[in-house]
Amino acid sequence: MSDFSDRLKNLRDSKGWTKTYVANHLGIKMQTYANYEYGLREPDLKLTNNIAKLYGVTSDYLISGEENSLDTKTADLADKDTVFTYEGREIPPEDLEYMKRLLRGGK
Repeated sequence: MSDFSDRLKNLRDSKGWTKTYVANHLGIKMQTYANYEYGLREPDLKLTNNIAKLYGVTSDYLISGEENSLDTKTADLADKDTVFTYEGREIPPEDLEYMKRLLRGGK
């Protein structure tokens, strides 16, 4: 196994996701993704970027192990120029409004 494949497996395990779940979100076959974790294949740059976005890390982290996690960034929910995502998908505006109400104590 390579460091890259180890990082993929560790990230997936830390999220509690299955290989099938990850593969479905990336739009690839489960066996293809499994081969990345087993170190038998490596994704192209575009897919590496998509994997990084899904896990909330940088492609630099996947490739080199540099600790540049995207999870440490903060943003104000009121910021209209920020696109908020969860598990690689954009959070719809109505869900953001619901989150704001919850944070205000349900008001």
